[in-house]
Amino acid sequence: MSLEFAYYPGCAAKQVQKEADWAARAVCAELGIGLHDMPKSTCCGAVSLRETKPAFALAVAARILSEAEAMGKNLCTICNTCLQSLSYANYRLRHEPEILEKINAVLKESGVRPYQASINVYHLLWVLTDQVDPKVLRSKVKKPLNGLRVAPFYGCHNLRPEAIYDSKAGEKADHLDRLITLLGGEPVAYDGHDKCCGFHVMLSDKIEMRSMVAKNCLSAKGAGAEVMISPCTLCDMSMGAYQGIAESSLGVSINLPEMNFAQLVGAAMGIDEGKLGMGRLHVSPRPVLSARGVV
Repeated sequence: MSLEFAYYPGCAAKQVQKEADWAARAVCAELGIGLHDMPKSTCCGAVSLRETKPAFALAVAARILSEAEAMGKNLCTICNTCLQSLSYANYRLRHEPEILEKINAVLKESGVRPYQASINVYHLLWVLTDQVDPKVLRSKVKKPLNGLRVAPFYGCHNLRPEAIYDSKAGEKADHLDRLITLLGGEPVAYDGHDKCCGFHVMLSDKIEMRSMVAKNCLSAKGAGAEVMISPCTLCDMSMGAYQGIAESSLGVSINLPEMNFAQLVGAAMGIDEGKLGMGRLHVSPRPVLSARGVV
């Protein structure tokens, strides 16, 4: 299987969560995975566009997918919500030819190449765990985690709905757990691992969002987690950037380092902290990583 992809980092990774993009690129460079930029791509529209203007959302997604297809590559992303939005559209365009025909008519009118529905959509986490030989990945680990207790926070948009994904996703997905183990860490089992991070109610119900952040983080910490990782830039924003806000708002103490999964992979590979954007994290994982000899 080709390890050359049309790379779609998503909006958050281009702005507030740049460290996730930096880490993804650094890890892929180490593994020889090609991430090819998509200069014409736009925002995926996320769930909100799909709910308010479903036909428009399909057209936006088809335009992005068409760009990747024109590059002759499958699409790879590092955002769960982008993953779900593009996978949902790809699933419908593959299985509903009449919809594909209508959407392509819209694309043609806009001067965009028609989409042939010939590519797959992957998350970088799936690429690392399902497409890279574990022996190869293990050979790149220069600083194993030495039993670091890591809470895998999957989020919800790379798990559900299972039918739309080009991976062994779904309620029983174990990609993060397998990755943590391969890096020499110990995956922590806890109730919040597959729950929503709260990002999508951030504006409509800020108290509920902060409560969700606190509940998930405290569930992980209560199970013995020393650090939390996520495969989603929006989950990173919620569980990392909003953790301190949740503490102040709810009067609780959390203090759980949260980082993007690619940052932990990069740290175990011995990649420079600056290239991984470690200094941008809101709760530094350096003390726990240093205690295990990782940094």
